[in-house]
Amino acid sequence: MRLSRQRRMVLDLLWAEKSHLSARDIFEKLNDLGRNIGHTSVYQNLEALQSAGVIECLDRANGRLYGYRSDPHSHITCLESGAIEDLDVELPPDLLRQIEERTGFRIESYTLNLTGRRCRRPLEKQP
Repeated sequence: MRLSRQRRMVLDLLWAEKSHLSARDIFEKLNDLGRNIGHTSVYQNLEALQSAGVIECLDRANGRLYGYRSDPHSHITCLESGAIEDLDVELPPDLLRQIEERTGFRIESYTLNLTGRRCRRPLEKQP
């Protein structure tokens, strides 16, 4: 894949924001930053980057959101604000084996989509 100037602008914005944005958000943010890019160019470049596996695309009821990560990971969505956070979680091997036994599938990778309401600050990781 050729990394055009427009693709580079889209990638730089997604990496800087580290959040999940709609194509419209990306278009507006780039133009607010003085980058002249059209709606069509944003959509075409997002599609190309997503098809090449460089970025992720989340299909939501209110449209598609694009994120800077392409590696396997999970998400947690706030039911109040709609904010989506990336979540790296590893399921216990016993649970994976149990799912395999119940379904007859050999699990090669997985992602979780969790929803909830933020009720407190995340726990600090213990050293």
